[in-house]
Amino acid sequence: MNIAILSGKGGTGKTTVSTNLALALGANYIDCDVEEPNGFLFLKPKVNKEEAVMVEYPIIDLDKCTGCGACVQACQFNALAKVKDDIMVFEKLCHGCGACGISCKYDAITYNKRQTGKIEKGKLRDINCSRGILNISEPMAVPVIRELLSGLSQGVNLIDCPPGTSCNVVNSLKYANGAILVTEPSEFGLHDLKMAVELVKMYNIPFGIVINKDDRKDNIVKKYCDKENIELIGTIPYDKETAVLYSKGEILYDDLSHKKVFDKISERVKEVLSWI
Repeated sequence: MNIAILSGKGGTGKTTVSTNLALALGANYIDCDVEEPNGFLFLKPKVNKEEAVMVEYPIIDLDKCTGCGACVQACQFNALAKVKDDIMVFEKLCHGCGACGISCKYDAITYNKRQTGKIEKGKLRDINCSRGILNISEPMAVPVIRELLSGLSQGVNLIDCPPGTSCNVVNSLKYANGAILVTEPSEFGLHDLKMAVELVKMYNIPFGIVINKDDRKDNIVKKYCDKENIELIGTIPYDKETAVLYSKGEILYDDLSHKKVFDKISERVKEVLSWI
């Protein structure tokens, strides 16, 4: 069972829910927010394995290249450009699709590999933890996300998705059998939640909502869930003690009062996502 945890925007508490719910469910934790992976700051697993993420990019053989520009026309990602009689390569824009090599009639294109990021794996208590880290200045996170999710462990996996609804989220979500959407009871939270809901619906998988910083009132998110017939999995109260523990980088689940909250949420997750 692969459960994606996502949010329409950053700062709603997605990683807070992901890390603590992983402990409550005894699930493996996968941090796909590769541009800013912070789940390990709280879980603090012992990292015992590191893998480089490599991607291909084209090399132009100047002795064979005629400057015809066929490769430039074939590239849909603007990774190649014709400047007078030369072909320029913008390797960080290359998606490694191989279209340029297929289009070249003169066999002037070969491929090399470069590192765009890395994957770290470790263990905390009885759960496996992994995260992707995108190299600084790299524009594309998808290759790291794809490599991170290519070998998911057996059992229950919690996929901590990037924030928002970008292609990074899409590439994380497509591995999921169910989803949890984390939001906060504000106008901004509801606005972006609606976009995340529409995205999840496209995959036709069961999902529910967790409200972080809940004001214990019949707020706009609860009314939205009721109106749209969306399952409310649980709430995390807006509490000073929660903020204090979070600011110290401590796991909420190790605190007795918060353990009860996440244990209750974990039981609802099993119900809502039809998890047997």
